[in-house]
Amino acid sequence: MTTALLTRRTHRTPTRPDLTVLGALTLPLARLHELCGPARHTLAMLIAAETEGPVFWIAPGWSTDTLNPDGMAAFAQPNRFTFLAPRRGEDLLWTLEEVLRSGLVPLAIAELPEPPGMTAVRRLHLAAETGAAEGHGPPLGLILTPGDGGAPGIETRWHMAQAHSPGAPGWALTRRRARTLPPKGWHLAGRPRRWRLSPG
Repeated sequence: MTTALLTRRTHRTPTRPDLTVLGALTLPLARLHELCGPARHTLAMLIAAETEGPVFWIAPGWSTDTLNPDGMAAFAQPNRFTFLAPRRGEDLLWTLEEVLRSGLVPLAIAELPEPPGMTAVRRLHLAAETGAAEGHGPPLGLILTPGDGGAPGIETRWHMAQAHSPGAPGWALTRRRARTLPPKGWHLAGRPRRWRLSPG
């Protein structure tokens, strides 16, 4: 009887869909992921290029740094992006939570001045799962954090930094944390739509 019960429970476990980026990077959908490092915006655009449909990009209303549409166009059409600029720090996470809960957009990105705490991360995971169940599909949540990041409880953490050589732009990409995969590094070279990813 115990074996039968275990078998039934195993069959009920749903398989979480993934987004595959650059043919090798796996991001489970309906979850929150952290991007850090000096090239985190580039990594976010690489991920956006692998999705279809609208993207909501949330950034502090007081920030003086904005994305360059000309640079964005090399990765994805700028008209796919809706930019939200909350004026209060606490509204950054609230906005991301509401976007994920709606399930209306496949990708929601938030630039944060510091990593959120465990409670906030759990709320964002739950919001993404609600959006997957009640919206148009499982959304992907990304937070961009300064330095080496460090948000607790996130599904994965990725660090990307420039690693250029003379005449050849390149980046060092590292999976620093994942629930089911070990840390791993790659070297990214090339240009949009002609990327080359090799073990780093």
